[in-house]
Amino acid sequence: MTKNLLELTPVQTVACCSPLTSTPLSSEQAGRIAPLLKALADPVRLRLLSLIAAHEGGEACVCDLNDAFDLSQPTISHHLKQLHEVGLLDRDKRGTWVYYSVRREALADLAALIGGGL
Repeated sequence: MTKNLLELTPVQTVACCSPLTSTPLSSEQAGRIAPLLKALADPVRLRLLSLIAAHEGGEACVCDLNDAFDLSQPTISHHLKQLHEVGLLDRDKRGTWVYYSVRREALADLAALIGGGL
């Protein structure tokens, strides 16, 4: 007999958890949320997230972000990919450019998890 387990992304795991202040996380939940927090723990990724969220229209492409860093475009793209993979950014390909936008519901869920409503 095969069990069907629901695989949740880190963002989905955060969304379904009670705030840390009311119910302790299970080991499994903590293991799924850790990649999200790890992605945010890098100063470049945290700054990228902030730059995109504050950018006009709430979205930006790599070409809009390059000048803010002393990093190569492939390095910036790598960080953007990591933020996308954990569910913090959405992306939309338009011609040769990829535009990124912040998934604000993911940030709201994360804030709720760590007790942002205190």
